[in-house]
Amino acid sequence: MMLMPHVHPALQFTYPLTYGAVLLDGGVQFRVFSRSAREMRVLLYDRVEDPDPVEIIRFDRDNDRWGDIWSIFVPGIDAGQLYHFQADGPWDPERGQRFNGKARLIDPYAKALAGDFLASKDGIIRPPKCVVVDDLFDWAGDRHVRRPLAETVIYEMHVRGFTQHPSSGVEHPGTYLGVIEKIPYLKSLGVTAVELMPVHDFPTNTPGAGAPFLRTNYWGYDPLAFFAPHRGYAAGDAPGCQVNEFKQMVRALHAAGIEVILDVVFNHTCEGNELGPTLSFKGLENRVYYMLANGGSRYRNYSGCGNTINGNHPICREMIFHCLRHWVHNYHVDGLRFDLASILSRGRNGELLPSPPLVEMIAEDPMLADTKVIAEAWDAAGAYQVGSFANLRWAEWNGRYRDDVRRYWRGDGGMRKDVATRLAGSSDLYESSSRQPYHSINFVTSHDGFTLNDLVSYADKHNEANGEGNRDGENNNLSCNYGVEGPTDRREIEAVRLRQIKNTIATLLFSQGVPMIVAGDECRRTQRGNNNAYCQDNEVSWFDWTLVERNADLFRFVRELIAFRRGQPAVRRTRFLSSNPRRPGMLPDASWFDAEGKDVDWDAGDVSLQLLLGAPTDAGVDRDVARHVLVMLHSGTLRRRFVFPTAARRLDWRLLVDTSAASPADFYPDMTGPRPPMTGQVTLSERSMMVFVARPTQPASSPPRTELIEIVDDPDMLG
Repeated sequence: MMLMPHVHPALQFTYPLTYGAVLLDGGVQFRVFSRSAREMRVLLYDRVEDPDPVEIIRFDRDNDRWGDIWSIFVPGIDAGQLYHFQADGPWDPERGQRFNGKARLIDPYAKALAGDFLASKDGIIRPPKCVVVDDLFDWAGDRHVRRPLAETVIYEMHVRGFTQHPSSGVEHPGTYLGVIEKIPYLKSLGVTAVELMPVHDFPTNTPGAGAPFLRTNYWGYDPLAFFAPHRGYAAGDAPGCQVNEFKQMVRALHAAGIEVILDVVFNHTCEGNELGPTLSFKGLENRVYYMLANGGSRYRNYSGCGNTINGNHPICREMIFHCLRHWVHNYHVDGLRFDLASILSRGRNGELLPSPPLVEMIAEDPMLADTKVIAEAWDAAGAYQVGSFANLRWAEWNGRYRDDVRRYWRGDGGMRKDVATRLAGSSDLYESSSRQPYHSINFVTSHDGFTLNDLVSYADKHNEANGEGNRDGENNNLSCNYGVEGPTDRREIEAVRLRQIKNTIATLLFSQGVPMIVAGDECRRTQRGNNNAYCQDNEVSWFDWTLVERNADLFRFVRELIAFRRGQPAVRRTRFLSSNPRRPGMLPDASWFDAEGKDVDWDAGDVSLQLLLGAPTDAGVDRDVARHVLVMLHSGTLRRRFVFPTAARRLDWRLLVDTSAASPADFYPDMTGPRPPMTGQVTLSERSMMVFVARPTQPASSPPRTELIEIVDDPDMLG
C-alpha cells in the first residue's frame, strides 16, 4: 500500500518539506542529510522530561540511504512523537569533522521543539527534543494581506516583551496569544505590520562548552531550529502547541489588516565556534553547514557570534529555501527581514560575491513573489552594503537614515543636505540601481541600540547589568542628554527631550520610504540607558503599559502622524521626487527652501530647512484626499523666523504639526489647524518642526487668521 501524506480541506495550500519528520498515514518518514556519517539513528521518547529514549531506530546503510539522504519509515507513531537524530562518523576536528556518536542531535528540519537542555553524566549537552508535527490548521480562508510596501508602517516588537510586563493585563502574558489580546492597541496606533524579533526556536539560555547555561538569551538572535516557532512563547505546555498558537496569532493579525514580518537569522547558529556544543549541524555535516578556516579546524566568524552559516553552499541554500517557503506558506507570514544579510553575499571562503546565488534565488523564487524581503545590509566583519544590496526585490534597513536624522536633530553642523536626502527617500543610495523610495526602510531606533526616549536622555550607554563591564554595545550612539544623564525632574530638560522625540518621529513619518517604529517609542519606553539589552528578560526590556496612559499626549501625537501618513500619498510616493512640475501650473513633487523662503544654498552651514511637497496627481490618487505639504525643520538652539516660499503663498495653508506646542495643539487633524499670519512668516521655537497642509485649490476668500501662531518681529529672537 502506498503511503500518503495527511490532507485536509482546511489546510488550503501548504508547502511540504522534503526532509525532517514527514507525517504519513500509518507512521512517520524520517529524512536527514549527512554525507560523511557512517551510521544514523532515530531516538524516540515518550515524555519531554525523559532523559533517555524508549526506542532507538537504526537506519540500514544499504537500504535506508539514498545518495547522501538517510530515509526511514517508522510505523505506529503519530503527531506529537518526540525524537532526536544521532550520527556516528569521523572525529577529525583539524579537518572539520566533528561527529560524536553519543551526541543527541536536533533535526535541522524539526517543525517544533519541546523541553529544555539536559545535562548528562558524560558532559554532553542534551538539547530539547524534536516534535513530529501535523500541519493541519483551519485558516478560515486567511490569505496574505499583500499591502504595497510603500503603504506600510512597520512596528518592530518582541513577542515576549510586548505583553510580559504585569501591567499588560493580558490573560497569556509573553506569548503568541498575548499578542492577539493587544491587537486592538496595534489597530488604534495605526501600524500596518509587526516585525517580530526572532521566533524560530532558540535556547533561552545560551549553551556553552561544559555548561548548558551562560547568559540569558532574550532577543533570540541565536537560532537552534530554523523551522520551529519558539517554544518559549507558547501559552500551552503540550509538545508542539506553539505551532497552532503561532498560526492563531497570524490569522488574528491578518483579520485586523496587520501583516507579519519575521526577523530571520540565517547567518549563524547557537552551536558557536570550536569550543561550543554539538547540538545539530556540527554532528551531521559540519563541513557543509559552516564556513571553516585553517583547514577546517576553526570557524569563520562574520556574524560576531562564533560561527557563520555556509549560505551559498547548495545544501544550505536548499535548506534556507525550504525554510522560507515553510514560514510563508505554512504560517502565512507576509515578509522576511534578514539579519546581517551581507553574510548571504559571502562565498564559501567568506569573500563577497558580485552576484550571490542565495540572494538572487530569494529574489527570483516564484513562491516568495508576494513576500516582502528586507535586508540588514551589513555584517559583523566590515561588509556594509546599504544602497548596493541585491536588486529590485530587496528593500534595506537604511542605516544611513538613522545616523543622519540623529545627527541633524542633535544639532551637528553641516547636516542640512544629508537630512534633506533622507527626507526625500535616499535617492543617493537607491535611484542608480532603479530602486524606489520604498526600498528604504527608514528607522531612527531599533531593538539594537537606544530606545527613542533613551536617545534623548543619555549621552553614554549604561550596559553594566549585562555583566560585560559595559564593554558591549555600540559606543557611537549619536545621542544627547540635554544636561542631565538619565531621568530628571528639571522641566526645561524634559521639555526639550519631549520636543526632540516629537521631532524625530515626525521626521520619520514625513520621510519618503517605509517607516519602522520600535514598540514603546510611541509612549517613551526606556531601557535605562542600556543599548544592548539582548540578555535582559526583565522590566528593562518589557513594554510597560502604564506608559501609554502616562504619556497619552505623545501616543496621540504618534497615532495622528501615522493616520496622516496612511491617508496622504504626498509623503509615501512610489517614485523619487522631481523638482520639475509634471504638468504646467502644478507644483513640483518637491521644492527646497531655506528659512527665508529662498532657494537653498546647500553648502551653507545653516541648520534650517523647508520642504514643499506638491500634491500628487498620479493615476489612482484621490484628488479630494491629496494635499500639498510644507515641512519646516529647525534644529538650532535659538528661535528662528521662517518665511513662506513665494510658490506657497497663494495657497490656503493650515497648521498640521507644531512639535513645540503642548497637546492637542501639537497636531491638528482633519485640516482644522489655524492659518498662518498674513505676513507669511512664522516663528519656530528652538529645536522644533512645523508642518502645514493645503488643498491644491485657490486660496479661501476669507482673510487668513493671525491668532494661535506667534509672530516675532524682534530680530534678536530670530536666531
